Amino acid sequence: MLLTDLMQETYFALMANKARSGLTILGIVIGIGSVIAMVSIGQGTAGSITSSIESLGSNLLMVMPGFQRGVGQQVSTGRGNAQTLTLEDAKAIKGLLKVVDVAPQNFNQAQITAKGTNTNTQINGVTESYATVRSVQVLNGTFITALHNSSKAKVAVLGPTTAEDLFGEGVDPVGQTIRIKGLDFKVIGVTVKKGGSGMSNADDAVYVPLSTAQQYIAGNTRVSTISIQGESQEALEQLEADVTALLMTRHKITDEEKIDFMIMNQADIAASASSIAGTLTILLASIAGISLLVGGIGIMNMMLTTVTERTKEIGLRKAIGAKKKDISVQFLSEAVALTFVGGIAGVALGWLASLAVAKFGGIATTVSIPAVLTAFGVSAAIGIIFGYYPARRAAKLNPIDALRYE
Repeated sequence: MLLTDLMQETYFALMANKARSGLTILGIVIGIGSVIAMVSIGQGTAGSITSSIESLGSNLLMVMPGFQRGVGQQVSTGRGNAQTLTLEDAKAIKGLLKVVDVAPQNFNQAQITAKGTNTNTQINGVTESYATVRSVQVLNGTFITALHNSSKAKVAVLGPTTAEDLFGEGVDPVGQTIRIKGLDFKVIGVTVKKGGSGMSNADDAVYVPLSTAQQYIAGNTRVSTISIQGESQEALEQLEADVTALLMTRHKITDEEKIDFMIMNQADIAASASSIAGTLTILLASIAGISLLVGGIGIMNMMLTTVTERTKEIGLRKAIGAKKKDISVQFLSEAVALTFVGGIAGVALGWLASLAVAKFGGIATTVSIPAVLTAFGVSAAIGIIFGYYPARRAAKLNPIDALRYE
């Protein structure tokens, strides 16, 4: 059978029952579209998580306070619960090899007011090193300086979200005054938008001098986090061991099970986040793949029904010389055509669904070419796999029995 004849026969066969063909194609469309949409959400989420981690800084270790509740129990850590780190610890860490810079931080949550507006956000007491270590850039004004810390100046740098909440969109707050715990702070800068959520949202934050935060806001000389910038990614593992040994000595700890701090490695966080995001993507794709499987079963059901309805036609074709291969290829081509059309429409649906989720759902999505090609390839495979049995069954029909079929 010529290819053109095969394509023509396939077209007429599918058009003979448009409603049934359309519903079968719809199953594939929904399946392919769901897979692409779910994978794009998973990949977009992974990219967003990776970007958020990278925005924390480069070659970063973060030391946080904590206390051991008992042997075999998890170290409890938290900003504001355990207070085991000091500014002197940060200064000692800065003297270690392979340390580029150190940024101690005092973290608090407080109500902030300005011109009749208010917001509850995080107050970060920081030094001038914080901007470099944590990759914070200033859009307007300046950041906290060493002079501000030495004089315990009541100045503040606002994140863009906090600035908008307090002063409105498009307003430059530099030079304005905000109140924190009843004290006036002069706004000296606004940071560049970085993104984030929850406690890690650098855009919804206020930065004040560390010395000012310790005296007027926290009421103690402790620090909540010590961020350490290493020379390179490869140096972080050794640096983590050196910091652990140093702090154990400073805190007079000899038993590792009683360590009153924990160290978070940015590389480990990124690897764990990527692994979790990858698992999430696979899970979402697997769930969506069920609908694709259902679509394949729909194709098999339709083709089996078609074989039954066209039994006499098959007998007639065999009687005038058609071979088993010709009959098999004809029905198989019909199944593949259904999945091919459904695959194209499904790719378009998945792409549009991803755009809609990103625009209206606020969830990052990424439609990748490999994901599209994989989904399309799977749809073609489904056409062959689920169309093979009906095609084989049609090819095996006895021409005499087929002609007598009622």
